[in-house]
Amino acid sequence: MEKQGTKTQYEEDVELLEDSGCSLVLHNDDYHSFDYVIKALVDICRLSTEQAEQCTILVHYKGKCVVKNGGYNELLPMHTALLAKQLTSEIVR
Repeated sequence: MEKQGTKTQYEEDVELLEDSGCSLVLHNDDYHSFDYVIKALVDICRLSTEQAEQCTILVHYKGKCVVKNGGYNELLPMHTALLAKQLTSEIVR
């Protein structure tokens, strides 16, 4: 017989695994400066300055870039904060 606590932990583990396959994607726009986007990525997504610069260059030339991978619940506050700074982002699975 399986204990209820073990089953609950298993269900939580499965939910965590299912939730971890998301990416935060930043899209290009013609309105914000490189410095503005770099600062936002450092402050909001906790990227290093070098990572933020690379992402910004990729966004500029490729149109979009994955800036962070993780769980949906981890990425949602970052996505919301980027939108609040009027940057275009999305969370994809």
